[in-house]
Amino acid sequence: MTATTTPPLVLLLPGAGYGRQAPLLWWSHAIAAGYGAEVVAPTWTVDAAAKADPVAFVERAVAAALDCRMPDLVVAKSFGSYAPPWAVRHDVDGVWLTPVLTDGTVAAALAECGSGSLAVGGSADPLWVPSAVGTTRAGLHTVDGADHALEVTGDWRRSQRLQSDVLELVDRRIRTLASGGDPS
Repeated sequence: MTATTTPPLVLLLPGAGYGRQAPLLWWSHAIAAGYGAEVVAPTWTVDAAAKADPVAFVERAVAAALDCRMPDLVVAKSFGSYAPPWAVRHDVDGVWLTPVLTDGTVAAALAECGSGSLAVGGSADPLWVPSAVGTTRAGLHTVDGADHALEVTGDWRRSQRLQSDVLELVDRRIRTLASGGDPS
């Protein structure tokens, strides 16, 4: 009898104005699908209520999207990166793209993340404050000169190269997941 394997489940979370059609999420989806992962990618509208309690909003959206399943990995951009408190409670690793580290709840949760998680932000992004995280086992990667979109204003070529480097990090993490390897 041959054992069946379940493909990894990747949860892809958008930003407030950065949907899954935007480059970092579009290619993250393609990377996950290329490794045979199932991708769940909810959409949302960030209204005043969502902004008032972003952690609760994201957690409700995650619960609705997953329908009682548990992902193997979260890839999230900006507003979607209000999910680390949920991820830590459920022992789910994440790739957090431009998390809002000026929010103490997000920074504290990232401090609790394991070595299978990583967070990426730009040095020109006022919301990327890695010192707010303190000590963590997660990887923290600063993209020199990049803003909150992980782009360099006025330089599309450099922006494209930098985003390609970020997507290599995403690829490495998803490849490790798909191969059953140790992410640390």
